Amino acid sequence: MIEVEHLRKTFRVPRKQPGFLGSLRSLFRRETVEVRAVEDVSFRVGEGEIVGLLGANGAGKTTIVKMLAGIVHPTGGSARVLGFDPWQRDDRFRAQIALVMGQKAQLWWDLPAADSFLLLKEIYQVPDDRYRETLGELTSVLGVSDEVRTPVRKLSLGERMKMELIAALLHRPRVVFLDEPTIGLDVNAQRAVREFLLAYRERHRPAVLLTSHSMEDIERLCKRVLIVKEGRLVFDGALDDVVARYAHDKLLTVKLDAAAGVVVDAAALASVGEVVEATAATVRVRVPRARTAAAAGELLARLPVADLAIEEDDVASIVGRIFAERGEAAP
Repeated sequence: MIEVEHLRKTFRVPRKQPGFLGSLRSLFRRETVEVRAVEDVSFRVGEGEIVGLLGANGAGKTTIVKMLAGIVHPTGGSARVLGFDPWQRDDRFRAQIALVMGQKAQLWWDLPAADSFLLLKEIYQVPDDRYRETLGELTSVLGVSDEVRTPVRKLSLGERMKMELIAALLHRPRVVFLDEPTIGLDVNAQRAVREFLLAYRERHRPAVLLTSHSMEDIERLCKRVLIVKEGRLVFDGALDDVVARYAHDKLLTVKLDAAAGVVVDAAALASVGEVVEATAATVRVRVPRARTAAAAGELLARLPVADLAIEEDDVASIVGRIFAERGEAAP
């Protein structure tokens, strides 16, 4: 459904001129520099897949989504979505995709969402029976059947986001681009949106490309992730493989036997690994993955252990480190 080969996008932006004189010069002679927003990105997304697109702010995620939706023209490379070149903006292509951006609204602010839905029905030429069926399904699953007649400006942020999803999916698109769909929502609204997207995927099998800074969104919705850093794709694979590839350490947590009354010497445990916590009740040590078994044996030998747990770093921490590290080449 989505096929991307060596996609590139560069922008020319004004060069920052330091100081007052620099600002004054830029009024008469503005210099620009070339910024590579996306560099040599290739991937595919198939029917029924929800693929997470991860990256720090400015990594190029939204630029990729906009190119695939036909909003931005690439500098180089190629992309095919449902067999179309997105930037040709063929009506047959636009009738089969949807773009939901968490920070932008497509509904009329002062009108009830139902009125906007009727307009979209006419734009996409959705037959009456299919429109009623789809609208009933979406409003029922999202629990907003009673709110569609309320002016959008009177809805809560969570209710407005649900209406945006309904508006985007009324024509049953085969490809859906979701750019931060849960941004700013409370926990209950985020959960409702996630459950809805999973149910919609199971019933209609669209290809979905999702960008989000919420790792809970990614872990709940996506089995596969793409990680973009400084415009380059540095990882494409199963979410579980992120841990195997980038988690270099494990965390050993020891619960001590209180009856032993031992005094923990944190300095003496430094030879085992990085001591994260050392109290009379708990010792936590971070060690390289290769030394996990040996380090666990040392802790068992030195301390009165009541319980021992070995944990992987959570995915959010691992992805955060990938974002923070600079200068890594793409695989």
